[in-house]
Amino acid sequence: MLMPKRVKYRKSQRGRRAGKAKRGSTIAFGDFGLKALEPHWITSRQIEACRVALSRKMKRDGKVWIRIFPDKPVSKKPLETRMGKGKGAPEFWVAVVKPGRVLFEVSGVAKELAHDALKTCAYKLPIKTKVVARPDFE
Repeated sequence: MLMPKRVKYRKSQRGRRAGKAKRGSTIAFGDFGLKALEPHWITSRQIEACRVALSRKMKRDGKVWIRIFPDKPVSKKPLETRMGKGKGAPEFWVAVVKPGRVLFEVSGVAKELAHDALKTCAYKLPIKTKVVARPDFE
């Protein structure tokens, strides 16, 4: 699973997911990408599931870039615990995704295969996405 090696603070507040992505909204490395259309928290498990699906669908040809990283800890209190007694322990890590963010990029494979692979990856995610191509791609 993806997670930071170390963080400044062990627990974080929930924050807001309003607005569109300020950066990371264009294809920078590959030829095709998967762009988010909704705001959501993407867990490290979902990112890993997408990575495995992409590499299997492309039969390990081409190259895959993961453009998001889960750097936000999400804490949970144990079940059947009374209120109070502080914030729960960190349970998992999430990446905060806003609309317009490019999540994954691929290159080095045919257009149809890249489209199929990214569609398969989209099924693993809890948000609506769309497959986009680099503007200067023939």
